[in-house]
Amino acid sequence: MDGARLLASLGDRLASIRGRLTPDAGMEKITWFRAGGPAELLFQPADEEDLAAFLRALPEEIPLLVVGIGSNLLVRDGGIAGVVVRLSAKGFGEVEPAGETRLRAGAATPDKRVAAAALDAGLSGFHFYHGIPGSIGGALRMNAGANGVETRERVVEVRALDRRGELHVLSNADMGYSYRHSEASADLIFTSVLLEGEPGEREAIRAAMDAVQHHRETVQPVREKTGGSTFKNPEGTSAWKEIDRAGCRGLRVGGAQMSELHCNFMLNVDGASGHDLELLGETVRARVLDTSGIALDWEIKRLGRFADDRTITPFLDRRGG
Repeated sequence: MDGARLLASLGDRLASIRGRLTPDAGMEKITWFRAGGPAELLFQPADEEDLAAFLRALPEEIPLLVVGIGSNLLVRDGGIAGVVVRLSAKGFGEVEPAGETRLRAGAATPDKRVAAAALDAGLSGFHFYHGIPGSIGGALRMNAGANGVETRERVVEVRALDRRGELHVLSNADMGYSYRHSEASADLIFTSVLLEGEPGEREAIRAAMDAVQHHRETVQPVREKTGGSTFKNPEGTSAWKEIDRAGCRGLRVGGAQMSELHCNFMLNVDGASGHDLELLGETVRARVLDTSGIALDWEIKRLGRFADDRTITPFLDRRGG
């Protein structure tokens, strides 16, 4: 079913929806890789109430995926079946003080904006967000971290809607955090979070943010079409060290390349397809496995269908990994 037919099939179910519905939406316009096929139907809700109404109206059999600002997504060339929900700044992008040491942020709020709001409020402990190119919703889902600090250290409680549109409020413990992972149910859509920091001197907070920015601009390809860190750091080592040791710095497949500057960053350097990018990543995983015996895990989220039967069998499957 194409997007227009899917939207038509929902008919009057969506009559009261206030958000934006776009059939056959180009995901290459959303992802930072600027690659991938379309979503059959893209929904951008007006606010939490509108999202809840949409979820209650959407039949269970229609697939549903949630994306943020697209900074760490690799969409395959066949596109995404069903509905993609994308929370936008209008309705989910506000951040404001919630007491002397707390902030409440919508899930679509860019991480850098949370860092800036914390600076304005004189709260320390949020400087690491200044260097993470994503939104708070994604940070909650993957326990995003940098510079020795992780999201789980700041979370007080999270508001979320389930697939039926019912509201849940999760504590820090409910989120079940570990390295780059949360045990929170995959069908929950995070809408906002209450975060806690500590009182700090604005000059010291600004200096910490500047240090994060300087480090990022010095060692990361921040002006390229990239999805950030491609693989999670294995225990006891760094992904980039293992990639470099395997001779994959600068490795290229089609229009995709591992960065020469930071070889755990994958780049779209010349009109790369989703297939080019994923094949490059799997090639790197295979070479690292051969060189060091380490099985790298993807940090970038891969979504959607392959196009024209151009499937990619993960190289690690050859050893049952």
